[in-house]
Amino acid sequence: MTAAGAIRVLVVDDHTLFRRGLIALLADDARFEIVAEAGDANEGHRRAAAAQPDVILLDNHMPGVNGVDALAGFRDVAPAARVLMLTVSEDERDLAAALRGGARGYLLKTLDSDMLAAAILRAMAGDSVISPEMTSKLVSAFQSRQGEAPAADAAGDPDPIHSLSPREREILAHIARGASNKETARELGIAEATVKIHVQHILRKLNLSSRVQAAVYLTGRSG
Repeated sequence: MTAAGAIRVLVVDDHTLFRRGLIALLADDARFEIVAEAGDANEGHRRAAAAQPDVILLDNHMPGVNGVDALAGFRDVAPAARVLMLTVSEDERDLAAALRGGARGYLLKTLDSDMLAAAILRAMAGDSVISPEMTSKLVSAFQSRQGEAPAADAAGDPDPIHSLSPREREILAHIARGASNKETARELGIAEATVKIHVQHILRKLNLSSRVQAAVYLTGRSG
């Protein structure tokens, strides 16, 4: 019996065995209700339009239309749904494309059931979620550029990343891996209110409007 207020989930994956196993796993958790499943992106769009799920778990490499290329269609037919890529691909280009396309998160299929459940809950709370294996790639790429001389864009203006203070760069790295303000404050040993102020400054300096855009910005720099 599904609990009232359960998170409604659509699973889109062309591997039948994996899809059915994932559905069975989530069905055992009263916090989730599987409202539909699909084996490819086109079928996924139809199921999403009919079911209007809260969360879509979307594979990337599928026959026909890839998951990242299907993101715009899911936004059109189910604009309120949070899309989480659930894939075997550790390619940073796939990660960047997914975040730019509007995915709320990028998860590897190697994660365990507790981590998946936590990721879905965080996505519903408005956070972006990225598997730790991909986070390390983002952070490493970001840190490797910290010592570079300021680059100029086509208009001759300095790259805005260089306007960030060392502390703001630390916090941006935490944002990129999907850490909340509370988690960031705990890891850095500072007040949560201080983190909020830094986040506001980061978004203003980079001319961004959300934490997800900040993660996308940093992802793009790793490509």
